[in-house]
Amino acid sequence: MDWEQRLSELWASFDDHSEEQFLSGMEQLVAELPADNAVGIFERAGSLDSTGHSDLAVPLYRRALELGLPGQRRRMAVIQMASSLRNIGHASESVALLTAERERESDDLDDAVSATLALALVDVGREREAVSVAVTALSRHMTRYRRSMANYAQLLSDHPST
Repeated sequence: MDWEQRLSELWASFDDHSEEQFLSGMEQLVAELPADNAVGIFERAGSLDSTGHSDLAVPLYRRALELGLPGQRRRMAVIQMASSLRNIGHASESVALLTAERERESDDLDDAVSATLALALVDVGREREAVSVAVTALSRHMTRYRRSMANYAQLLSDHPST
């Protein structure tokens, strides 16, 4: 069984393990990769994050991104790091990261970027903008009222203090 498949199986069985067992399993998998492997560092960060250790995960996400984390994992690292930053009281940095990320490529993680940004915006006191971001993201999935909801979302962002 290849490394990615074993990784997928570990993540799929997350709820079947204690925190210690899961983290140990992740450490064993990551140990098979070179120490400076961006994917291994990212997965280790995610395992720490998923077990409630956002403070330990953030530096690892940063390192994985610095090393040039490839493909969709790069975007996942930004989302996960921004969420962790928010969790440890750095919501402003989270907003900045996610705002920049929205300007990058579009993919199936767009809604995750928007949802995480909306939460961070609430944390920095920009609730109307948060609702605008969330409604805009939801409107793209509506079969009816799409145009109306997108317009209402735009009005919220155009008039943030009203």
